[in-house]
Amino acid sequence: MKMRHISMTPFGRQPVTAGLLATQALAEAPAPDHAPDKWAVLRDLTTARAAYGISDRDLAVLAALLSFHPGKELADDDKLIVFPSNASLSDRAHGMAESTLRRHLAALVRAGLLLRRDSPNGKRYATRDLSGSLDRVFGFDLRPLLTRSAEIASAAQEARHVEFTKRRLRESAVIRLRDAGKLIQWGREQIAANWDALSDGCALLQRALRRKLDTGKLRELAERAQQLLDQVKAVIAPETEEMSGSDSETERHHQSSDKEIHESEPCEEKQDRQSDHLAKDPPIPLGVLLKAAPDILDYAPDGIRTWRDLVGVSNFVYPMLGISPDAWRQAQDNMGHEIAAMTLACMLQRADTIMRPGGYLRSLTAKAVTSGFSPGPMVMALLRAENRQAL
Repeated sequence: MKMRHISMTPFGRQPVTAGLLATQALAEAPAPDHAPDKWAVLRDLTTARAAYGISDRDLAVLAALLSFHPGKELADDDKLIVFPSNASLSDRAHGMAESTLRRHLAALVRAGLLLRRDSPNGKRYATRDLSGSLDRVFGFDLRPLLTRSAEIASAAQEARHVEFTKRRLRESAVIRLRDAGKLIQWGREQIAANWDALSDGCALLQRALRRKLDTGKLRELAERAQQLLDQVKAVIAPETEEMSGSDSETERHHQSSDKEIHESEPCEEKQDRQSDHLAKDPPIPLGVLLKAAPDILDYAPDGIRTWRDLVGVSNFVYPMLGISPDAWRQAQDNMGHEIAAMTLACMLQRADTIMRPGGYLRSLTAKAVTSGFSPGPMVMALLRAENRQAL
């Protein structure tokens, strides 16, 4: 192990610094029990590079240096000192200029990831003893990577956790703003309110999402998106409650009418046909539908595991497509709740190509009444389109 103690001072006019002494101490620290994979250490360092203040170009130079180290693992021996010439290192770094190499090597030394073992004249080389074995090696010592491998792995794990949190916060903000935007679009056609202010607020937050934000800013943005969505829901709540009341009254009226019809016993054939239709099982498994039309899942925070879940989500989504409560009720009455929900999921998936969703749903409802209707062909068409995109 004496090879590591050739020199701890830099060649030429470079002074000894506190950072250099700290790196020296790390290099001389006890090695871990196992020899880490050098490329795994490099991958972890790539993930955690912000914590060490190094760039991707610094890492490219480090990768070139690691390629001069024999073997795959960083064992605690004298092979940890590599001594390529500037020309050889430049070749491994894809032709990087020597002045640029020196700058990135200095950055790696300052970060405490490399240690210089300078010769008396500053050159990098190895000498052999009388038996032909390596006697002294002057170059770059990789031992800090060995002794700090566990620290680097921990920093990489923390960086991955931060990125995961940021990704989830961004997804949350995107979904809330999308919900707010669609509700605003629907509200403009249904309710008189200051939709311009809400729309401007939504657009402002959407523009902010385009920037690269840290965790704190993303969390703040997600909270503001939720506040905006709550404001939009507060505006449309009275209208939706009124619609629900009207629907309930209409439902009670239908129940009363059905009772009277049942007592006088006309139209029994129609009632039997509707009962048979409502009792039919969906023609396609739920998992296949969700694979063909996954956009409906964006509106189900707890997921869709049953047909009841799908029906519940569709009852929330249909106004966003511009479908009136009357058109939706007719679709459910004539298709059945599950079939209507399947149809809506397929329509949502193709929302950018359906000009008038309300009219389109009414035409499908009429088809269900007269000649029968199944959403199966719609699902199969979406699956074929997904397969073509995958190719």
